[in-house]
Amino acid sequence: MRRMMTYLAVAIFVMALTAAALILLSSDSLNWRLDTLKAQVKYAINPPEQVVFVPAGTVLATATPNFTRTPTPTISLITPVATDTPTVPTATPSPTLSPTPLPPGAMLTGILHQYQMWNNCGPANLAMALSFWGWKGDQRDTAAFLKPNPRDKNVMPYEMEAYVDQETDLEAVVRVGGDLQTLKALVAAGLPAIVEKGFEGVGFDGWMGHYQVVSGYDDARGVFAVQDSYKGPDLEISYVDMLEDWQAFNYTYLVIYPPDRRQQVLDILGLRAYDNFNYHTAEQKAVQEAASLSGRDLFFALFNQGENRVVLQDYAGAASAFDAAFANYEQILEEQRPWRIMWYQTGPYFAYFFTGRYVDVINLATQTLEASSEPILEESFYWRARALNALGDSEAAIKDLQQCLVVHEGFAPCEEELRKLGIEPNP
Repeated sequence: MRRMMTYLAVAIFVMALTAAALILLSSDSLNWRLDTLKAQVKYAINPPEQVVFVPAGTVLATATPNFTRTPTPTISLITPVATDTPTVPTATPSPTLSPTPLPPGAMLTGILHQYQMWNNCGPANLAMALSFWGWKGDQRDTAAFLKPNPRDKNVMPYEMEAYVDQETDLEAVVRVGGDLQTLKALVAAGLPAIVEKGFEGVGFDGWMGHYQVVSGYDDARGVFAVQDSYKGPDLEISYVDMLEDWQAFNYTYLVIYPPDRRQQVLDILGLRAYDNFNYHTAEQKAVQEAASLSGRDLFFALFNQGENRVVLQDYAGAASAFDAAFANYEQILEEQRPWRIMWYQTGPYFAYFFTGRYVDVINLATQTLEASSEPILEESFYWRARALNALGDSEAAIKDLQQCLVVHEGFAPCEEELRKLGIEPNP
């Protein structure tokens, strides 16, 4: 009798799911619901917030940096170098962030709001920002370039920048260590900015990453206006909430502009137009924050230290910062833990790999892939493959690299590593 009741319950569930699928208006909506259901089942069985990464810290070999983290932004005037002192040559940018007083408020119009399709936050926000400049596409166009696999968990800021540079007549620049004044100066100059932030809300299983397009501000009420691909157009965000959520992603922002506005962007950025200066000041900002914060905010500050040091090629310093961040992670309340952090930021892989801590790379990548609802994280496969190969297991490395290309067809770093191992990637 009990078995019959179980079969009946399963049959009812299947029929209900089928009926729901039939009345859905789009396959996109069905994908979202099925993906959510799949994730909920897996997370209920193996709660990812309970998993804590503990670095082994063992250096097995001397590693020589031989990998560029991101493409050099169009606006960059110098490239990162391994030094503790920023090199800032005399050049065109103004040394101040805003050479003239800003108005008490500004609002940009002409951005075509788009609600994101399933798993499509990055492409939707990039499409919105591009629409301000008269670009006629939509998020399906940007997604085709940014995430060939629609199940890809994340779009990196540098991938958005690459789309603008390669697929449009516009230019783009990604910067870190942003502040409220910079966002206001950009908006006041008629330049919307995409910000990468932490995101939580009703119906979500924990913290995750999110993009928003900043389109206005009002000092009198202390709010920004943002175009949010999930919550809707002209959403108001307080200055306090903007900073709190923005910190989780090293205060990263992306600016798109026509070539004839390049000098204006340089003047607003000031010395932050220089890679070295930008990352050094962002690193110093993270150090200062870590001295006064606790809990999850401290974790983010330490993580930001590591991310900035990686770009500056201070891999030992970065590894130390990430070790401290992971040590702090266990002190965070489980319901507040940002267990998806490695979906969006890959600095620990760089730091541990280039200090010879290959076991830590493998363990972290494995844990990250296993904690995901499905292993659609090309960067984790890539770095685990490199670490496996460094330890002499080229067969396992090849399998990971091939799986990387299943997850993200044409992912250049994986193709390059396969060729180094004598394997031609499948066309």
